[in-house]
Amino acid sequence: MKKRILQIIPTLDRSGAEKQMSLLARRLPADEFDVHVCALTRGGPLSAGLREAGVPVTVIGKRWRIDPRAYWRLKQLVGRLRPDLIQTWLFAANSYGRAAGIACGVKCLVAGERCVDRWKGWIELSIDRRLARYTTRIVANSPGVREFYVGHDLPAEKIEVIPNGIGPAQPSGTTRRQLLTELHLPANSRLIGLVGRLWRQKRVEDAIWAADLLKVIRDDVHLLIIGDGPHRSRLQRFRNQVEIADKVHFLGHRGDVPQLLPHFDVLWSTSAYEGQSNSIMEAMAAAVSVVATDITGTRDLVVPEVTGYLVPPGDRAGIARHTNRLLDDPDLSRRLGQAAQSRMATQFSVEQMVERYAKLYGKLLEGDTH
Repeated sequence: MKKRILQIIPTLDRSGAEKQMSLLARRLPADEFDVHVCALTRGGPLSAGLREAGVPVTVIGKRWRIDPRAYWRLKQLVGRLRPDLIQTWLFAANSYGRAAGIACGVKCLVAGERCVDRWKGWIELSIDRRLARYTTRIVANSPGVREFYVGHDLPAEKIEVIPNGIGPAQPSGTTRRQLLTELHLPANSRLIGLVGRLWRQKRVEDAIWAADLLKVIRDDVHLLIIGDGPHRSRLQRFRNQVEIADKVHFLGHRGDVPQLLPHFDVLWSTSAYEGQSNSIMEAMAAAVSVVATDITGTRDLVVPEVTGYLVPPGDRAGIARHTNRLLDDPDLSRRLGQAAQSRMATQFSVEQMVERYAKLYGKLLEGDTH
């Protein structure tokens, strides 16, 4: 008899955890699992793919940080579905979802910790520690995330590492010339991509400074910042103050990032902390060289001088120096990109990720919690 799995996540936007959850929900073996998805706050562009794959999607509509009505609706959903196992993703869903599961008597609760969450204060960490008592397993996506939470007194024996999965890059339906024409850029432009939510964690100011350094030594580099977030206006003002609006372009949310990736000469990640960056993984799968900060999670992906380069957070000159080297040496860039693509295919495939989750679910549902 198939086991019912309820995946609970805050939104179905095109962000890292959401992409991983969607891949998992759509690819878990249909003969073993009956998968349902609940978006706690709102739906999003990933909803359509889930429904096309036959995965039912429910949106609760949480409106406030503390929303008793949303909790009541979630508890009603859990009571109606009677799942054999609940998997939650990210803090809001981890909190509401596990509380609802406990209230409804769900025996198998799996929480997902996806990042080195330095933003959490004592209240959030106290909630994590309390709910961990009733949690069957906590899944981290990198050893660094596990270390972070063990260091904050979550039970080490309950935390298991399952790395993110990434599929092979698809051929782009857009030519480089078409992209440059759309962006009104010269034909000789070298493109650097930065993809992510625009907030403090990402340290996008460092990328703007690095682009300004590159502008001093070469005139062909353009930084494309893809994504949106609460700091976009401030970052645009900063770019204008640095007087580099001709080289730094904010493209906002794009649903066609996989089509753009193959045309990047280099991908940058300037984050202060991460879990395991989907944008880095997607770039590596597309054979794009990466220059990124040497932080937990990212160092699990990028092998220095083999698949890309790592620099200390805030090292703007290092970002510019390594990027300039890659732009000046196409053979080196190609070699690193191919090695990156191979690393994703052999060590971080979607199939491996799904198999690990399916094995974990099966073990827990059989009552083996060791």
